[in-house]
Amino acid sequence: MAGRGRVEAEDRVPHPRVLMFTKAQEWAAAVDPLHFDKRSAAVGLGSTFARITADANPDVTIGLIPAAVSGTPLERWRKGGDLYEQAVVRARAAMKDGTLKGILWHQGESDTGDRTLALTYGSRLGGMVRDLRAELGAGDVPFLAGLLGDFIGETGSMDGESPAWPEKPVYWSAVNDQIAGLPAHVLHSAVVSANGLTAFDGVHFDAPSLREFGRRYAAALGELNR
Repeated sequence: MAGRGRVEAEDRVPHPRVLMFTKAQEWAAAVDPLHFDKRSAAVGLGSTFARITADANPDVTIGLIPAAVSGTPLERWRKGGDLYEQAVVRARAAMKDGTLKGILWHQGESDTGDRTLALTYGSRLGGMVRDLRAELGAGDVPFLAGLLGDFIGETGSMDGESPAWPEKPVYWSAVNDQIAGLPAHVLHSAVVSANGLTAFDGVHFDAPSLREFGRRYAAALGELNR
């Protein structure tokens, strides 16, 4: 998830040990927006996640590899899909300077309008995780998947910028059930709750929720690594 939360002053203050891999495949101080998929890219969950993780590990530098593209279906992120292949290229380039320590995943909204896609989401995502880990030689690197916000079930409108968004995301709870079951068949994975998080437009998480989401992702990684 690229994130569309409103950028505020706190989001523009870099952490001395948190970097981001830019569109030009160069390392720079990590400030929001981390992503570059669209002009509307803004606050996501990555910055808060990285700052908390860096503070918990004072001897390391955290490098974020942004790869999200909003409004996209899982099919484009499976092996052979354009976004999967782009993510692999970026990860391999970044890994020349460090070790991959985790994968943060938040996607699924674009699969909520079709019953078959919703009910097969878990198996398809699990296959992607296994392919991605193998292709990057990352073993069982932690994989963290966030649940979709409950507010998705209350909206029936397009988001105005992502044609892939279903007009009626009636199967959003089925996708969430599939994500929730991921640890049962994907080793070293965890699910991150979106309970209580809110949207500023009925579709996109607001900035306070994204910062909280980042805290929850950091906590989930800490639990996996114990």
